[in-house]
Amino acid sequence: MPSDKSKSSGFDDWAHTLLTELEQQTPEAIRKQRTNERHEIRCGVTVRPGNASDSHKPAVEAVTGDVSSGGCQVMSSQPLCVGDVYKLEFEKGELDLPAIYARCLRCRLVREDAFESGFAFFTPVKLEEMKAADSIMDSLI
Repeated sequence: MPSDKSKSSGFDDWAHTLLTELEQQTPEAIRKQRTNERHEIRCGVTVRPGNASDSHKPAVEAVTGDVSSGGCQVMSSQPLCVGDVYKLEFEKGELDLPAIYARCLRCRLVREDAFESGFAFFTPVKLEEMKAADSIMDSLI
């Protein structure tokens, strides 16, 4: 039977490795790892729990910061649970997307009443229409 010391040592090694990885995650390093082009779009989004057992919980109103075919960044006034699945319902207008299920990958406190969260979509979305809209906006500027 392993001693408590060997269990502790394994956890300490794991925690140290994890902290080292986190220290290396600079904004530039994260951008290099992205596989999808990001589009800066401000759009209202309703964030609802994605599983039936949490359907009684209230929805959270948020605003997108950017969107890609594989995920999005949102700002909300309430924290979202990392690892949980949510149903994202985008406001019709600039984004004409159906409701999308996504996993919350991160949530960080920006200030006392603002949280930034990152989501990964379970099913990639097609953003060709948005690219066309982006090029029209660029030509107007």
